[in-house]
Amino acid sequence: MSQSRVCVGAIAGAYGVRGDVRLKSFCADPRAIAEYGPLWSEDGAQCFEVTLGAAVAQGFSARLSGVATREAAEALRGARLFAPRDRLPALPDDEFYHADLIGLEVVDTGGAVLGRVKAVLNHGASDLLEVARPGGVVLIPFTRAIVPTVDLGAGRIIADPPEGLFE
Repeated sequence: MSQSRVCVGAIAGAYGVRGDVRLKSFCADPRAIAEYGPLWSEDGAQCFEVTLGAAVAQGFSARLSGVATREAAEALRGARLFAPRDRLPALPDDEFYHADLIGLEVVDTGGAVLGRVKAVLNHGASDLLEVARPGGVVLIPFTRAIVPTVDLGAGRIIADPPEGLFE
């Protein structure tokens, strides 16, 4: 995926019989997803204008340009949608797009390499960094206490993980 695009949502399946989809927004303001368009498929092969409908369980009903049937909508189930980075709002210094964190080197406060960020996960309570290292992955809470420094320019994160987490 190009760094010039950021994942802003995903299609959870068809909604109704006229080609609408159930759209999950990953935006801080969930309705803003329609303002960042056009949205692109992960491979960049498809482009969609988005018109949001009513709020539904875990998202919105939405109409995507070029999707006219329930079958076409259902075929998009699981597809992630990406917005051009330049359409997204600038963030304060202490906030980051998940896409900017993936691939960063993670070092401890002494400079020892702990691994690389493989993914940023959120299961409800807070974000977790999935750090890939030889022999597996470790999940660390993405909090200021445990991750005091994110240096995008240097391509690294300084972490102060709880004792024993990386042993």
